[in-house]
Amino acid sequence: MQVIGSEKEREGDLHWLAFLLTRRRGLSIDMAAEDASPQDGASLTFSTWMVTWSRIVVISKTLAAIRDELAASARRTNSKRPRRPALPSRDWELDRDTTRVDLEKALLAIDVFPRATLLLSIFECVPVADAAALLDAEPELVRKAQAIGLMELTSRLARMQGWTSAAGKPLVVPSETQYA
Repeated sequence: MQVIGSEKEREGDLHWLAFLLTRRRGLSIDMAAEDASPQDGASLTFSTWMVTWSRIVVISKTLAAIRDELAASARRTNSKRPRRPALPSRDWELDRDTTRVDLEKALLAIDVFPRATLLLSIFECVPVADAAALLDAEPELVRKAQAIGLMELTSRLARMQGWTSAAGKPLVVPSETQYA
């Protein structure tokens, strides 16, 4: 879990994380508003623990609020056949001018279960077993969703930078409705 910055920065980060998980601004504001901030005068160890715990609580409550969507997306992810999507070469790098809005667009275009898995495991550094518990899924499905999410995020960000597939055609990344 990321535990840095001021209280305002942490609240903003939690709000953004909740929004990326749900795609719902109102719900994400409600979830982030329940953040348990450390008390003044608390020890650094206790403050760090409180911030970490509050992130877990917000994540857990946010995931509970979209439980039905997550379950439907998990079923789509589980039934998805493995295939090799077109990806940029290994030497491809994310453009330094990529903004938070670009990242947000690329993440929100990913189906909810792979997106949540990606956010938890990569962005929040939650171990696969813990992410599986939070997502109420088997670790194998979490790993599969993580791989799908990483491939889709990479493809979408590369496409935003003008990358096209080796055939010279613009890359077409499946939308979440194509998972069914």
